[in-house]
Amino acid sequence: MIAPKYHVFICTSCRINGVQKGFCYGKDAVGIVQRFMEEIEDRDLSSEVMVTNTGCFGICDKGPVVVVYPEGIWYGNVSPDDVEEIVDSHLENGKKVERLMI
Repeated sequence: MIAPKYHVFICTSCRINGVQKGFCYGKDAVGIVQRFMEEIEDRDLSSEVMVTNTGCFGICDKGPVVVVYPEGIWYGNVSPDDVEEIVDSHLENGKKVERLMI
């Protein structure tokens, strides 16, 4: 993948030392990453969508946080159950999920 159509960043509270602990991690951010990877694989979107886990975005009260580029759309309070809607609406149809936007 050289230039994906979308790049999805998910805070998993990963620390510089590699330890994952913190607010987003505690609210199943790793499960969110896994769901994105599964949905992207199931829909054959891996040539169009890249998923990256990140450290803290600094707005823990809105976490788990998912950011979608190139638009720079920030989603907050995301759960694994929201992933299918984000993939359906935003990544496949280009329509933001307004209820999750921060």
